[in-house]
Amino acid sequence: MTYVNGSVFAVAENDKQKFIEFSERMAVVFKENGALSQADCWGVDVPEGEVTSFPKAVDRNDGEVVVFSWITWPSKEFADAAWEKVMADPRMSAEAEHMPFDGRRMIFGGFEMIAEA
Repeated sequence: MTYVNGSVFAVAENDKQKFIEFSERMAVVFKENGALSQADCWGVDVPEGEVTSFPKAVDRNDGEVVVFSWITWPSKEFADAAWEKVMADPRMSAEAEHMPFDGRRMIFGGFEMIAEA
């Protein structure tokens, strides 16, 4: 069953190009380790909620944009094994030092896909 790792985080508006370049480099690592797909989406219409919202969840600051990302894998077991390889990849540790966002405010999780159109 297809498995999805999803995340939401905030990136400074003026770091958009830096983030695009970061995303492209990370996509190579994920694809080399078996990801079916990888997507990063720049927030365009992400309203502040009264009770909860993406901006509140990531503690978005003025001048930041919410980014919504996901990686699809053939299965959870495949993803678990792939993540071990991804995290051991020297490119990953080099990129971690230059992430164009605050990883402490990232929300992430793993999900089994139950419907797809």
